Amino acid sequence: MTMKTKLYHHLQSTTTKNPQWNTLLREAANKSLFTKALSLYLHMLRSGASPNAFTFPFAIKSCAALSLPITGKQLHCHVFKTGCLLEPFVQTSLISMYGKCSLIDNARKLFDENPQSRKLTVCYNSLLSGYALNSRVKDVVVLFCEMRELGVEINGVTMLGLVQPCGIPGNLGLGMCVHGFCVKFGLDMDSSVGNCLLTMYVKSGEIDCGRKLFDEMPRKGLITWNAMINGYAQNGLANNVLELYKEMESKGFCPDPLTLVGVLSSCAHLGALSVGKEVERKMEGFGFSSNPFLNNALVNMYARCGNLKKARDIFDGMPVKSVVSWTAIIGGYGMHGQGEVAVELFDEMIRGGIKPDGTAFVSVLSACSHAGLTNKGLDYFGVMERKYGLRPGAEHYSCMVDLLGRAGRLNEARELIESMQVRADGALWGALLGACKIHRNVELAELAFEQVIELEPTNTGYYVLLSNVYTEAGNLEGILRVRMLMRKRKLKKDPGCSYVEFKGRVHLFFAGDRNHPQTNEIYKKLNELENLVKDLDGCKKNDHERREEYLNSMGVHSEKLAVAFALLNTRKETEIIIIKNLRICGDCHLFIKLVSKIVDRQFVVRDATRFHHFKNGFCSCKEYW
Repeated sequence: MTMKTKLYHHLQSTTTKNPQWNTLLREAANKSLFTKALSLYLHMLRSGASPNAFTFPFAIKSCAALSLPITGKQLHCHVFKTGCLLEPFVQTSLISMYGKCSLIDNARKLFDENPQSRKLTVCYNSLLSGYALNSRVKDVVVLFCEMRELGVEINGVTMLGLVQPCGIPGNLGLGMCVHGFCVKFGLDMDSSVGNCLLTMYVKSGEIDCGRKLFDEMPRKGLITWNAMINGYAQNGLANNVLELYKEMESKGFCPDPLTLVGVLSSCAHLGALSVGKEVERKMEGFGFSSNPFLNNALVNMYARCGNLKKARDIFDGMPVKSVVSWTAIIGGYGMHGQGEVAVELFDEMIRGGIKPDGTAFVSVLSACSHAGLTNKGLDYFGVMERKYGLRPGAEHYSCMVDLLGRAGRLNEARELIESMQVRADGALWGALLGACKIHRNVELAELAFEQVIELEPTNTGYYVLLSNVYTEAGNLEGILRVRMLMRKRKLKKDPGCSYVEFKGRVHLFFAGDRNHPQTNEIYKKLNELENLVKDLDGCKKNDHERREEYLNSMGVHSEKLAVAFALLNTRKETEIIIIKNLRICGDCHLFIKLVSKIVDRQFVVRDATRFHHFKNGFCSCKEYW
């Protein structure tokens, strides 16, 4: 009889003295009832039964899951006293526990003190995972090289520990080396390793590499599809999300809540309301209606697709509302220009005992900015750190610069940038540049532009914004300078496009577009509308001249084509929702406002920054946009 067999029989004989305790512990830990598992362990000790090598892994696993380092150290003492320290699975559990409890140096000490550890793959794998979990990338690499030098067997679990930290920004090169190693030794065929590599690529923004790996994977489970779908969603590729989602369903895979969250976020981004409604029906069919993450995503989707009432109904029906739920509905009201309601909801959230986080403050500050609630926004910004201990980030400062800038307080906005303790980003200087356009401050606009193109030299939106500042000021030389700079840097303005969803199909229009099957009818309708707008009675002379200039100098923008198409194809009582990829221009804003009065229809236009609700010749933005 070998030593290993003798040891096994010894452990089994010990276990028979308390089999019911080990069975109960195993069942509790495997069902993630970790508190119950530790309670059972205490009861076992009090009953006089002795723990053994079959007891400890489940108790230690429960400590790790609950992040109880002190209890874990006490269990380590129990292990030592009972002589079970040399048991591989006990030792592996202890190393894993220390790693998960952020005591990775304790894990390394335990590993080094047992010479047997250096021969066992499971012990190396636990320490690798611990290093990865604690972002100790260098230690991960050194330990892996040590495994190779000592000839310790490497398996799929080893590679999972090695790939995990490669998703951290700056570690992609290492990740690609790991991928190469996996291919060389055939470990990329392991679906878990493949999924981990896929996640690494999409997290690093290398979405094309991720898709290539995805296409080459011989076996794709739901986890694989979710990794790719959510990778597209996180990288802002909403069209790809919806295409892949349809492909996934055609292959016979049923989505889970994680899939649907990614799809809903893309529907929100695109304004794809019909797909979002279909997802809601699937939620009900699959029994996911009470899932809080999906309900939060639904609130956000309906708000961003223009149906704020439906978003509010879902929010009001949620039995438990987290700070994420409140942030979604507050942000929705803010985007729709209903800043007063957003502020009321934010205050109600606080009264309900929910502490706002940084994202909640971004939502309410943005809402204040869109609605012109300058003093209220300043009050919120003041209490962020003072009352809630939240240090403002660049995104909060961007909201404040936008808030002050829209209110014409440009010098205060500039002083705020100069005094802040975080590094300014492109969005922040862009907010100041946008405010300069509103108030025609050329000098400050040029300063903001110099800063913003240092940070985002290829963002064409900022070049266009400065050009518009020069246009407002009648500075032809400045306009030409911007055009020459764009030409020199080989930059092209992003094409403006607008789309309307009709009978489950998206109808897309570009400026001057003549590709739609109804092109002749659309342009005929548009000519009628423009003539009606020009002939509108009750216009003051200077207003009329301004309108003529807008209507005749800007060309046929995509919004106008979308408006004409929608009026041709929808019933009179139907609200028309138009999504635009860029900020709506003054020409189209005026045009849609007047058309809403002429045809007595309500238009909802979502541009790159907010919603505009047009009705009876007025817009919800009150010209504050």
